Amino acid sequence: MKHAWLCGLLVVLGCHTAPAPAPQAAERTSADLAHAPLLATVDAALPREELIAWRRHLHQHPELSNREVETARYIAAQLRAMGLEPQTGIAGHGLKAVIEGGKPGLVVALRADMDALPVTEEVDLPFASKATGTYEGKTVGVMHACGHDTHVAMLLAAAKALMSVRSELPGKVVLVFQPAEEGAPAGEQPAGAEAMILQGVLDNPKVDAIFGLHVFGGMRSGLIGYRRGPIMAAGDRFEVIVEGRQTHGSVPWTGIDPIVVASEIVSALQTIVSRQVDIIKEPVVVTVGQFEAGVRNNIIPDRARLVGTIRTFDGEMQKDVHARVKHMSESIAAAYGARVQVNIEPGYPVTSNTPQLMDQMLPTLQRLAGDDAVETKKIPGSEDFSFYANQVPGVFLFLGITPLEKLNSAAMNHSPRFEVDESALPRGAQVLAHLAIDYLHSR
Repeated sequence: MKHAWLCGLLVVLGCHTAPAPAPQAAERTSADLAHAPLLATVDAALPREELIAWRRHLHQHPELSNREVETARYIAAQLRAMGLEPQTGIAGHGLKAVIEGGKPGLVVALRADMDALPVTEEVDLPFASKATGTYEGKTVGVMHACGHDTHVAMLLAAAKALMSVRSELPGKVVLVFQPAEEGAPAGEQPAGAEAMILQGVLDNPKVDAIFGLHVFGGMRSGLIGYRRGPIMAAGDRFEVIVEGRQTHGSVPWTGIDPIVVASEIVSALQTIVSRQVDIIKEPVVVTVGQFEAGVRNNIIPDRARLVGTIRTFDGEMQKDVHARVKHMSESIAAAYGARVQVNIEPGYPVTSNTPQLMDQMLPTLQRLAGDDAVETKKIPGSEDFSFYANQVPGVFLFLGITPLEKLNSAAMNHSPRFEVDESALPRGAQVLAHLAIDYLHSR
C-alpha cells in the first residue's frame, strides 16, 4: 500500500482489546442461514497449514512492483494444483482464475496484491527475506513490508476452500492476483489495478461486486475494520521547482535565493489545511516530504525543489487544493522575482466502499468476528483497490495482525521491522470465502 500513513489506524483501533471470539462462534450464529452447511464445509476445508506455508514462501522470495515473475509463477502453480486454469500475464505479471459454480448466479471477485517494497528486512525470522533488487538505479533490499504476501496466501486459502464446494456455488468467483499496487517504478508504464481493468480483468465473466482485504501492523490481531463510503484518500504527488539566480553566499542581494522562496512556499502550503479549506466537511493533508537545494555552504544556488503529497476524500476539494498549491507557489515566487514550475500528478482515487454493498455484507463480518468487527475512521493513505470500486460495487476491509501485548511497540507497514501475527490469517481467508458465498446467495 502506497506511503506511510498507518499511525491513525492504530489510534482508531488499538484500543479494542477484547479477546477474539472462539472459532465456533461464527458457526453458531450462521445456523439460521439456508446455506449454513455450505459455510461449515468451507470452514472445515480452509487449509490453515498451507496458508502459513504459502505466506512464508512468498515472504522469503519477495519481488518489487512490475518484477513479480517468480511470484506469479508460484501462484499459478498453486491454482493449477487446485484444478483451476489461471490466466497469466495480465498487466505484466497479474493473474486471474475463475471458480465456476455448479449453478447460475452472480459473479463476485476477490482481489489480492502481490508486490513487495524496496525495504531491507530487520526481523529475525527463519524465513526472513534476503532478497535484493534494483530500484531507481540502486541495489536495495526487498521485503514484503506491507503484507502483500499475506494477501496472496489468504486468497489462495479462500480459493482452495471455495473449490471444495464448487458444485454448490450459485455463480462464479473471480480470483484477482494483482501486481504493482505500490506503483510502477519511475519511467515504466503504469501497472496495478488500473492496467488490469483496462486489460479486462473485470470482464468475461462480468464482475458484479468485488472485495479486498489488507493487513495492518498496530491493529490488534483478528480485528476486522470496515467503513461505509469513503475509507481511504486520493493520493496525489506534487513537485515545485523554484528557479532563482545563483550567486556568492556573501552577497545575497546580487542573486535571487530559491531556498528562501521555497521555504516560504513550504510555510504557506501549511495554511491550506489550517486556514483555507473546510476540514469539517472532509479531512485534507498537504505534506512536503522532500526539499532539495544547494551544494555548498557559501553558494546560493539557482534552483530548489519541493516534492510532496496531497490527500483528499472529495473530488471538488481535491481540485480546490490543487489550484491553491499552484496559485500560492506562483504568487510567492513572483513576489521574489523568481520563476516556478508546479506539477501535480494525480495518484490513486479515493477508495470508497459502496454503501449498499457494505450494509449488505456487514452481517457477514459481524457473524465471523462479533465485537472484533469495528468501524474505522477515514484513513489518509491511498490504495489502488479504488479503481475496481469505481467500476463495480466494492468493499475494502482491514485485518489486524499485531498481538495485544505488542500494540504499543509494533512497527507499522512499510517498516523494516514489520511483523505479522500469522494466527490472524485464517480469519482473513475465512472472511474472503464467506463474503463470496454470502454475496452469491444474496440474489
